[in-house]
Amino acid sequence: MRIWVGAIAIGLTLAGCEEKAPPFDEGAGPFPPTGDVSRLQSVDGLSVGHRLMAEGQFELALKAYLRAAGEQGTTVDVLSALGSANLRLGRLGQSEKQLRRAIKVDQTFVPAWNNLGVVLMETGRVGEASRIFKTAFALDSGKSDEIRENLRRALAKIENPAYSLEKDERAFDLVRRGNGRYLILQAP
Repeated sequence: MRIWVGAIAIGLTLAGCEEKAPPFDEGAGPFPPTGDVSRLQSVDGLSVGHRLMAEGQFELALKAYLRAAGEQGTTVDVLSALGSANLRLGRLGQSEKQLRRAIKVDQTFVPAWNNLGVVLMETGRVGEASRIFKTAFALDSGKSDEIRENLRRALAKIENPAYSLEKDERAFDLVRRGNGRYLILQAP
């Protein structure tokens, strides 16, 4: 009998509770909520890609840059970012094509010139790389120590073909980050 009395008491207690859905789940059903999503803003693919590059997540950065290309088109920033990600992934042919396209879009975009020089150094075209680094250095008005160092290394390689970049652990490349800010990444 005690069991029945306890069960009835619990039943009456539960009957007094009304079932409420969470405030965000009004009219929930098996389908996703509807509404105006045009007011929602996503994070810029370039910003996400730059953060991923800084963290060494080059493949994910490439995907973020491709998303940015879909949203913004192939701007100089997007092309340079794609070239930089492919450079870090060792896809030198793709990187060179994208960086050359970036330079065609904007011939004053310093990071694209510098990164193209890095690609040319990696492929053994030291003479062309030194010319590219000179252009990047001139466009930057000599402000960047990293571009100066890249130019110095290229000229040293021309003067002394036995000079090896592998001995120098401080190889740099330059990636554009935001409005005129540069993020210097140490090469692997």
